[in-house]
Amino acid sequence: MHIEQIYTGCLAQGAYYITSDGEAAIIDPLREVTPYLDRLKKDGVRLKYIFETHFHADFVSGHLELAQKTGAAIVYGPTANPGFEAIVAEDLQSFQLGKATFQLLHTPGHTMESSCLLLFDAEGKPSVLFSGDTLFLGDVGRPDLAQQAAHMTQEELAGLLYDSLQLKIMPLPDDLTVYPAHGAGSACGKHMMKETSDSLGNQKRVNYALNQPSREDFIRAVTEGLTPPPGYFGMNVAMNKSGAEAFDEVLLRGHRALSPDAWEQMAEHTHALMLDTRKGSDFAQSFIPGSIHIGLDGDFAPWVGALVVDVKQPILLVVDPGREEEAITRLARVGFDQVLGYLNGGISAWVESGRETDRVNRITAEEFAEQFDPPRSIVYDVRKETEYAAEHVQDAFNRPLAYINDWIRDINPDQHLLLHCAGGYRSLIAASILLSRGYRNFTEVAGGFSALSKTSIPKTDFICQSKVFSFVS
Repeated sequence: MHIEQIYTGCLAQGAYYITSDGEAAIIDPLREVTPYLDRLKKDGVRLKYIFETHFHADFVSGHLELAQKTGAAIVYGPTANPGFEAIVAEDLQSFQLGKATFQLLHTPGHTMESSCLLLFDAEGKPSVLFSGDTLFLGDVGRPDLAQQAAHMTQEELAGLLYDSLQLKIMPLPDDLTVYPAHGAGSACGKHMMKETSDSLGNQKRVNYALNQPSREDFIRAVTEGLTPPPGYFGMNVAMNKSGAEAFDEVLLRGHRALSPDAWEQMAEHTHALMLDTRKGSDFAQSFIPGSIHIGLDGDFAPWVGALVVDVKQPILLVVDPGREEEAITRLARVGFDQVLGYLNGGISAWVESGRETDRVNRITAEEFAEQFDPPRSIVYDVRKETEYAAEHVQDAFNRPLAYINDWIRDINPDQHLLLHCAGGYRSLIAASILLSRGYRNFTEVAGGFSALSKTSIPKTDFICQSKVFSFVS
């Protein structure tokens, strides 16, 4: 038996490839299926099962296309109602794979159909738990994503999750290896560890959610501090339930090289989002006016989902030559299938055509320190609330990037802002959005708080609540 974790850092997502005696199973596959098909051919095995631990919200799965190209059966847990042919398994139902056996454990709470897969080896010993979004390392799945569909409160879902963990997971042997569907950085949990596998015994010791003294304490702990889920989550769930367009078609449509003339005309006629995916330092120096920057060299796809939200939004790309397919692929993974093309030759072609460019007013941390004059200096810290709470520039306001579409309305355009994040990635995204909406009275800080922390600027971990942006859903 062979088990391989296929981890995608941008999504903090783990898919799994398991083979035994000439047969294979894939758990929670990504959108693009060619790598799986190539691997099956190389190993000379037949794909028998495609297991989905639940209807994913943070990415679009390739289950339907993979099934169509291999004849493998798609398997979901109880209560699932997919819009295509699939096995909706019963709780504790077994599935034979070569000499190994999977047992499906129905573990509702994150979603109603959420399930884990317990793998038994050839000797019948349980050896691995593929825990989906039920149990993460250091955390459990957030219990608020299925509220509307299940007609339940997040507290009721959290109670179901507690029961699932106590009845199905906690009695399992400590020496099981746990392989979750997500790791640190995913929006599906709050306190996930950076590791991507662990023993169940260690999770029983260190996971805060597994160590609550009562059901009520568990409900309180896992629901406390939940921020609203990204807006694109519901759209991804719908695509996973109904079946998404074949990835090859998405790639073919988006992989069109457009001249500056054609690119500009397409932008005007389709109202497409002009998305610049280059390195932040390059974007800051020169970019097409009105374009939004989200760099490929970062958490690209989740930020597109969180900020653009509408997966049907037409997109035109500015991308470094040679990375066009990567950008289209990573957008498709989160359901953004309407890429209409990319600027042939990149920003250089735009500049050489004599067209106008814009730039970000950017300063170093040292220059920031020279200009900093509290309380007259208005500093916007676009990091997460938890990062801000740990330490921040004195008198800075916390304005998380994830909520920019809400707090941008409260900006006084007559007041100059100093804008920073942790290292510059998020603050440049924020800067591009501000500029695209006509706000120019700000300066962005290169290197973010990482660089600012090395200066003499006064810092504090005291949180003044008036400085914290409050999101009201």
